[in-house]
Amino acid sequence: MLAKSYGSAVHGVDASTITIEVNVGQGTKFFMVGLPDSAVKESEQRVESAIKFFGYHMPRQKVVVNLAPADIRKEGSAYDLPIALGIIKASGQGQLGELEKYVVMGELSLDGILRPIKGALPIAIQARKEGFKGFILPKENAYEAAIVDNLDIIGVETIAEAVDYLEGNSDIQPLDYDTRDLFYHNQDNYAADFADVQGQENIKRALEIAAAGGHNVIMIGPPGAGKTMLAKRLPSILPPLGLQEALETTKIHSVAGKLGTDTSLIAVRPFRAPHHTISDVALVGGGGIPQPGEISLSHNGVLFLDELPEFKRTVLEVMRQPLEERKVTISRAKISLDYPANFMLIASMNPCPCGYYNHPDKECVCPPGGVQRYLNKVSGPLLDRIDLHVEVTPVSFDEMTADRKSESSEEIRNRVIKARETQSERFSGSNEVYNNAMMNSQMTKQVCAINASGKTLLKTAMEKLGLSARAYDRILKVSRTIADLAGSDTISIEHLAEAIQYRSLDREGWAG
Repeated sequence: MLAKSYGSAVHGVDASTITIEVNVGQGTKFFMVGLPDSAVKESEQRVESAIKFFGYHMPRQKVVVNLAPADIRKEGSAYDLPIALGIIKASGQGQLGELEKYVVMGELSLDGILRPIKGALPIAIQARKEGFKGFILPKENAYEAAIVDNLDIIGVETIAEAVDYLEGNSDIQPLDYDTRDLFYHNQDNYAADFADVQGQENIKRALEIAAAGGHNVIMIGPPGAGKTMLAKRLPSILPPLGLQEALETTKIHSVAGKLGTDTSLIAVRPFRAPHHTISDVALVGGGGIPQPGEISLSHNGVLFLDELPEFKRTVLEVMRQPLEERKVTISRAKISLDYPANFMLIASMNPCPCGYYNHPDKECVCPPGGVQRYLNKVSGPLLDRIDLHVEVTPVSFDEMTADRKSESSEEIRNRVIKARETQSERFSGSNEVYNNAMMNSQMTKQVCAINASGKTLLKTAMEKLGLSARAYDRILKVSRTIADLAGSDTISIEHLAEAIQYRSLDREGWAG
């Protein structure tokens, strides 16, 4: 007897439907075909133990399981449940009348309990797209899949519950969960706030500019100056996630298995801070079974690289292309996957190995040339993609103990949102550019026009401060963002002057 069930294979951040055909006939062996990997092949032992635990039996006949289409590689253990249900139906142990109306996924333990899977959200999206009635999956993944409307999400804990539901003997109801209401409720749920930061007004201003224009930032300063503390608060002043952005972000975290069991739609912008021992594959994505890396997990959020020169050079260099293209392409012999990677990079570093170069109170003890060698660990092409270079100085005791109330993240975010709205109107005709940092050279010339006095100031700055040619476009983009924050249609000398000061690492002689 032949039975069909349906599962799904996740490639990149999208899913494709897999038909699981089970045929029980004359013979004695178990066969699995359709390009299964080792984890899928091993399902025979898990399935046999799981169905026996609930009183069913493994047919002592020839069992052929085909995973179609047969030319797509099937990976992982999430095909256990559809294979088991197919065997139960094909061997006549259960009717499972509506099995073919559902997508079914889940890993089985030996006692028939279901373990959570990766990629529940893209699977649910594809199931709705193809007109399936519902999605049967482990209960731990139900909230994640419930983001998708017009699809019955059936969370089960054991294979017996799945059988009972399909035979109409269960009172399990499709999960009814208002994810959008919870999403809007949690949009401002940030643990850190700029109101907690005393002093550092110039750094707050630089981060506000970065948030308003989507610019990348590097902070240079001695240990304990507050670089990490400030970086962690950057997501709290970015514009709130839109529903489409939240869905894109949640899909990536779903594929990577990073969503909690009680998590549905990600409501706040992600903040990822990998350690400097990270490998290039872990940062950019890939591996034997391709998975999104840290830069994709930072999509629509912030990637924070603390102690930037301590990262391996090869790790930093793989970021250059994603910073420009806003996506990562993982190529293999038979497949090419795209992962979104539209993130803001914020990096921090000490100015030298000892950390006290240019410190107002402490003396640098690094040997001659040590500062320059330390800075050279970060390549010029990478610095070229960072718009703001900000020097962070330690906070004085008087500033730390002052009673003055600092500006909250909400107040700063309101100004950022207003500036972003201006940019949205400006780039409304483009599908690929929606903030100032994303402008190409041609757009920069059109949008960032400056008058004669502005050109004179910029020329003088480049000559006097020894700014490199790569700083020119960056200064214009940042000055345009500063003008947007000020509500100005044109870039004035004041806007240019402020932008020029954010190019510390381009100045000749900065490192001695």
